[in-house]
Amino acid sequence: MVAPRLISCTLAVAMLALTACTSTVQGQGEPTPSGASPSTGEATPAALTADAYRQALGEHRDGVREALSQVASAKSIKTLDARVERAEETLRGASESLSALAPPVEARVQHEAYVASLRAFTTELGTTLGRVGSMTVCTAGGVFADLSGKLQMLDQTGKALRALGDYPADVVPVKVAKKQNRRLANGTFLRSGRRDGRGSLQIDNGASRDAVVTVLRGKAKAFSVYVRRKSSFKVRGVRDGTYEVFFTHGADWDGRAFSRTCSFERFEKSVRFRTTYTSTQIRWHDWRVTLHTVSGGNAPTKTVDPGAFPG
Repeated sequence: MVAPRLISCTLAVAMLALTACTSTVQGQGEPTPSGASPSTGEATPAALTADAYRQALGEHRDGVREALSQVASAKSIKTLDARVERAEETLRGASESLSALAPPVEARVQHEAYVASLRAFTTELGTTLGRVGSMTVCTAGGVFADLSGKLQMLDQTGKALRALGDYPADVVPVKVAKKQNRRLANGTFLRSGRRDGRGSLQIDNGASRDAVVTVLRGKAKAFSVYVRRKSSFKVRGVRDGTYEVFFTHGADWDGRAFSRTCSFERFEKSVRFRTTYTSTQIRWHDWRVTLHTVSGGNAPTKTVDPGAFPG
């Protein structure tokens, strides 16, 4: 049996004798200690008055609030990407300018915390920008949820600075919300449309993400239905006509789009529903589509630009 051992270590400290050396520079008068030189550092700037500091903060507050408000109002991924990029540039400029300020002595601690949180938020915003580009984050709400921790800290430090002396540092114009995983019930219609035909469309979603299937008849939306992952749903009463089938996968349905891990596709082939009548029979078409790859599948899909997806 091996028992734990306690090993004693001795730390030897070497005492070094320090001797001051001097050297005389001819014609320069008094000797100067070796290795020393006159101070050449810049003088620390004088602290701003409360009014001057308040004005300096205000010069950046409106710009930061406007940039974040623009992100919040983005309705498409393309617009969102451009606005997040502009917001990052605006916030980076603000953090650099504010970090160079000398605040009033009584506001120094709160100022440093505010600038640090602004800088941290800006850095995280740059990371989120890449996630928007890869469609890992897909909506404005998704952006702010992705940044919830840093956004909350920026909101808190800004409000703390404002409370200290009515300093304009409340730069967060949106409500801080954490990530969610909102889902609709399987088979929920986002748009039902007129469905008094005989045909049916069976939708199988064997993918790992929920989906919304949108079916167009011509340029008009016939119906749109929510199908959960690993689930199926049959749309009944499909009227005669030729239809284009689009679908989007993702996570966290916010009522109009998936906020995370979104993708947009359509079936390359259209589906045709047709009812025929004879003296003794009525015949109609039923279709089945799968939103995931299956062996022997004969319905190829292609990626659709998010801006071209029927909203």
